[in-house]
Amino acid sequence: MTMLIAFDGSEDARAAIAYAGARIRPEPAVVLTVWEPLLTQTAWPPTAEPMPLPGETWAEEREAERIAGEGARLALDAGLPDARPRAERGAGPVWATIVDVARELDATLIVTGSRGLSGVKSVLLGSVSDRVLHHADRPVLIVPPPSAG
Repeated sequence: MTMLIAFDGSEDARAAIAYAGARIRPEPAVVLTVWEPLLTQTAWPPTAEPMPLPGETWAEEREAERIAGEGARLALDAGLPDARPRAERGAGPVWATIVDVARELDATLIVTGSRGLSGVKSVLLGSVSDRVLHHADRPVLIVPPPSAG
């Protein structure tokens, strides 16, 4: 049994780890950070083929590994045993990589934070957590942003 925690280093992702650690029966966890080469992130339209330059992805991959390691440490501190970091290069949308890794691991649960986007922002920027929820074939826990107070 393995829980998959999507982690991008944001305050919302940190809140999701803290929530899972405090409320979910401890089980091994994989803390996943999905990274994309810079040209993939800026390509338009979204279906455009990524065209990274030679050597371009090294720094991005190292940063993703650092972020995943930070998330794994937070998960261990939150009481989740055997939290392992994993950085994965996305071959498409971030949500699809999360769903694919969850399937590969046969994760019992996917945990993700939510940026709390609504209305036009949600339509323009999309929602990774919403897409994970609607495309995953397993339970998904979406933790809302911490309250401002």
